[in-house]
Amino acid sequence: MPTRCAWVTEEPLYICYHDEEWGQPCYDDQKLFEMMILEGMQAGLSWITVLRKRENFREAFDNFSASKIVQYDDAKIEQLMANPGIIRNRLKIKATIQNAQQFLAVQKEYGSFSDFIWQFVGGQPKINHWQQISEVPATTPDSDAMSKALRKRGFNFVGSTICYAFMQATGMVNDHTTDCFLHG
Repeated sequence: MPTRCAWVTEEPLYICYHDEEWGQPCYDDQKLFEMMILEGMQAGLSWITVLRKRENFREAFDNFSASKIVQYDDAKIEQLMANPGIIRNRLKIKATIQNAQQFLAVQKEYGSFSDFIWQFVGGQPKINHWQQISEVPATTPDSDAMSKALRKRGFNFVGSTICYAFMQATGMVNDHTTDCFLHG
């Protein structure tokens, strides 16, 4: 068994997520949008809860197609609120629609959401060298700046802690601890 980050449990979903996705640099707009929405959905909950519902989210939210999500109306919101396969929080669902609108606006302005979002780390992953999980911060000046910029543009559920988790998930920062087989 390879050594993994201490937060990874024996849960196969966690192992797969850690080994194949977390911390891997992502520049694909749709994937970045999905991760931003999922990180916002996680607020106040555990990440494993989101991972277990991820496929349901993809189905319920049209595979995170922002151009489809912006068209959601009150009837669609009620349909989502009745879906036991997702996190049924009206504020988070409405935030997803709002964030889709802002995401499309950023794409139009910058050419891609990736170009906009990666500017907060200078366009390339920041490689950290944490020896223990207790050293990993919940926020950084970069996540503070990202949060502030996103909120200014009208995004919701994008506080600095959510932004830092997003940065970790999408490989904008490499927070694998130094003993983890994926650190290098």
